[in-house]
Amino acid sequence: MAKKPESAEPQLDLVIVGAGFSGMYLIHLARRHGLSLRCFEGGGDVGGTWYWNRYPGARCDVESLQYSYTFDDSIARDWTWSERYATAGEILAYQNFVADRLDLRRDITFNTRVTRADFDEAGSFWRVRTNGGEEVTCRFLTMATGVLSQTRIPDFPGIDSFKGETFHPGAWPHRKVDFSGKRVGVIGTGSSGVQIIPAIAPEAGHVTVFQRTPCYSVPAHNRPLTEAERADYFANRQAHYEYMRHKARNATLYEAGTQSALAVSAEEREAEFERRWRTGGGAFMYAYTDFATNEAANALAADFVHRKIRATVKDSRTAALLCAQDYPIGTKRICIDTDYYATYNRPNVTLVDVRKAPITGLTATGLRTTEADYALDAIIFATARARGATLLTCDAHFEGLPGVDFVPKTNG
Repeated sequence: MAKKPESAEPQLDLVIVGAGFSGMYLIHLARRHGLSLRCFEGGGDVGGTWYWNRYPGARCDVESLQYSYTFDDSIARDWTWSERYATAGEILAYQNFVADRLDLRRDITFNTRVTRADFDEAGSFWRVRTNGGEEVTCRFLTMATGVLSQTRIPDFPGIDSFKGETFHPGAWPHRKVDFSGKRVGVIGTGSSGVQIIPAIAPEAGHVTVFQRTPCYSVPAHNRPLTEAERADYFANRQAHYEYMRHKARNATLYEAGTQSALAVSAEEREAEFERRWRTGGGAFMYAYTDFATNEAANALAADFVHRKIRATVKDSRTAALLCAQDYPIGTKRICIDTDYYATYNRPNVTLVDVRKAPITGLTATGLRTTEADYALDAIIFATARARGATLLTCDAHFEGLPGVDFVPKTNG
C-alpha cells in the first residue's frame, strides 16, 4: 500500500492529468504564475489524442494554421505546417517541438495513470494516487484528459474467439500495420472510419464496412500550404486570434453567411453550396445562418450533400445507404474526408447495413450478422471512444489565484 504523506499541507499547487494540447498549455501557464506542479500522462510522451491516434489516414479536421497554440509568437513563427489539414504524425511532431521549446517534460511523469483522487475536506486539498503506487497532494486538480481519452470496443458475443487481428483507432499500434491482401472489416463510419476506409482500401484485399448510421461528410480538398499563405496568416495572426476568440461560432476562421437559406433564390443558394463544396472543409455548414434553427433550411443543405453522394457513388443501393435520412445535417459531427464516398466505387469495398441486419457476434474466422457470415482477417473497431472524466474546469482551477486575471484556453 502506498505511504500517505504525513504533512497536512499539500505538496503541490497543481496536479494535471494528461499531456495533450490542454495539459501542455496548463504546464506552461502554471509555471508562468509560479505554481508548483506535476503532470501525469498515460502515454510514453506528449501528444494526448495524437500520441494514440496513429491509424491510416488520421488527420485533423481543423485547418493546420488554426490548430495551433497562439500564446507564443516564436512558436508560431518557427513552426512550418506543410499541409492545409495536417496528418496525425505532423501534429505530434508539432507537439514535440513545443514540448522541447518550453522544456515541458521535466514536469511530466509518463507511462503513469491516475487511479484515484480524493478531496480532503478538512485540509482542503486533493490526494491523487497513481497506478505506480505514488500518492501526491495538491491544492488544485485538473483533468486535462479531453473527451476522447478512452477507447471503446463493443462487447460483442464471441469477441475473444476471433483469431484474426483487431484494432481500435484510439489505441493504434506504434508501427506500420500491413493490410496487403487481407480481408478487413471496419465497424463504424464516424470520423475515424471515414478517414481509415479510403486509406486502407488500395492495399487491402477486401474491405467490408459495417455501417449502422451514415454520416454527413464534406470533402477536405487537402493540399500543400504555400509560403505566401503561411506568411499572410502570421502577419495577420492577432486579428485572426481576436476573431476566433470573440466572434467565431466555434473558434475557427470559417466564412460565416449572414442570411437565411430561405431568403435567397434556389439558383443563388445552389451556387453558394457549390462554391463551399469546392473550397472544402467545414465552411460548408456556415453558408447560411439557420441550418441549426430552421428545419426547411437544414433540409436544403442535407439534400445538396445527398445529391453529391448519389453523383459520386455509382451503385444506387450503396449511395442510398450512405445518405443519412433520420437526423438533420449538423446534429452529429460533420466529417471532413478525402475520397470517402468515391472509395465505395472500388470493387474491393462492400457496405453492409447493420441497422437492417445487426451484428450478432464474432466468430473464430470473422463476423456474423442476422443475415450473413463475413470471413475476415482483421477487424477495425472504429466505434468511437468513451468520454474522459473531468473533475474541474480550467477556469475553476485558476479563478482567484494571485496574478491570474484571465481564463486559460488551449488557443491562448
